[in-house]
Amino acid sequence: MDELERIDAGVAGCRACPRLVEWRERVGREKRAAFADWEYWARPVPGFGPPDARLLVVGLAPAAHGGNRTGRMFTGDRSGDVLYAALHATGMANQAESVSAGDGLRLLGVRVTAPVHCAPPENKPTPAERDACRPWLVAELRALRPTLRAVVVLGAFGWQALLPALSEAGWPLPRPRPAFAHGSRVRLPTTDGGAGTSGSEDLTLFGCYHVSQRNTFTGRLTPEMLRGVLEEAGREAGLLGGGRETEL
Repeated sequence: MDELERIDAGVAGCRACPRLVEWRERVGREKRAAFADWEYWARPVPGFGPPDARLLVVGLAPAAHGGNRTGRMFTGDRSGDVLYAALHATGMANQAESVSAGDGLRLLGVRVTAPVHCAPPENKPTPAERDACRPWLVAELRALRPTLRAVVVLGAFGWQALLPALSEAGWPLPRPRPAFAHGSRVRLPTTDGGAGTSGSEDLTLFGCYHVSQRNTFTGRLTPEMLRGVLEEAGREAGLLGGGRETEL
């Protein structure tokens, strides 16, 4: 197993937060009528994507009947429908649909994760639950660090959770800490040569409204807005034309 596989296996077995354990397992037993024939995953949901990803997409937490059901981030719910359609439209996913962990979806140079790996009641993790899950995010960032060049953060919760994790993983943060906004862009300099890479490579953060139904149904976040942020981040990461060229 490589480092990310070990991290993902550890995430999937975590039982650190009693409220989240009780909720995710209860949802898995009671189910939603539309998914009555599903065997729910009902465990923490690991990140998804290649170990040499150049772009990381950070959300909030798995949905109770989405990732908590399918066992894969942003899979099986409307938020994932919007996100993966946009990644496919920008050439960073091999297909636009995401319905189950075995549907053949592959991300191309991109990994998706969340600062909280269990589905929380009402999609609202507590600060203590966010902090308890932070070591997993820090470990994931450290494992990705040799290749990671850009991060798209979906929503203010993810932004606020990611910043201290980035600091623990070795990226110095500006003071005052940058605030979240859709379309924000923050460059974090790498001061130690990128933990083993040749030369110093910076990391660029991009803020984007979350792909929640509330945002997408009201038009606060349109498919065009999402694609615009992903395209800019993809270019910065060297995945799309016109960005920084980085030798690995």
